[in-house]
Amino acid sequence: MKGKSNVKIMQLVFIRLKDFSNWSNDTINIIQDMKRKTSNNLLVLASLLILVNCQQKPKERMNPEIGLPFYSEVTYTPEWLDEDDENYADIHQIADFSFVNQMGQTVDNGTFNGKIYVANFFFTMCPGVCPKMEKNLSLVQETFAGDDEIGIISHTVMPWADSVQTLHAYAQRNDIDAEKWHLVTGDKKDIYNLARNSYFADEGFGKTVTADEDFLHTEKVILIDKKRRIRGVYNGTLPLEMKRMIEDIHTLKKE
Repeated sequence: MKGKSNVKIMQLVFIRLKDFSNWSNDTINIIQDMKRKTSNNLLVLASLLILVNCQQKPKERMNPEIGLPFYSEVTYTPEWLDEDDENYADIHQIADFSFVNQMGQTVDNGTFNGKIYVANFFFTMCPGVCPKMEKNLSLVQETFAGDDEIGIISHTVMPWADSVQTLHAYAQRNDIDAEKWHLVTGDKKDIYNLARNSYFADEGFGKTVTADEDFLHTEKVILIDKKRRIRGVYNGTLPLEMKRMIEDIHTLKKE
């Protein structure tokens, strides 16, 4: 009785396999050969099911024609706006800035003219979160190594400790390419204002303490388009989030 049941199961599987019109000739031959040689072997059934899963086409991204949203306020509420929308001209933009990078060079808005870039905030002595972000952003550097349209900027939140020399040493230890990835320092007030008012990148710690004790903390990585607008927000400590951001960068490049 058990043998008859197994044969019935195998027959149903082979009937189901007929629905796959995109099998390769080699796969069809394998299936036919297995069908001739087997009648009640459930191990073969498991093999057939694995074949089915391997032959499935990968799922495409849902609604690939829909572009990335815009983010214009601190809650990061996404907005999808067309160029003819009455609010399109009011989309939030990153304010002007000017800092110094690990090479002692000035880095400002002009550095990223016509470029897509990602931004985050860190400090070189950070023991936990920052090394994770650095490792994940290295994947972005590697992916777009030969692409001059993509840049990275990491702002220190401890400019009193992270001098140009300190940033340069940090960059060398972590194989950071100065042509692609800018580690910047500058006036604390300017960095913090930019983080909170332009990038909306603060988890809220330190806002209620005195100005001298104020400390900015965030795990966010922000994606900026060629017109200085926020197009994506990600958790910089998660590799999966960085992979998602890389996909979004490819999407932005098509705009």
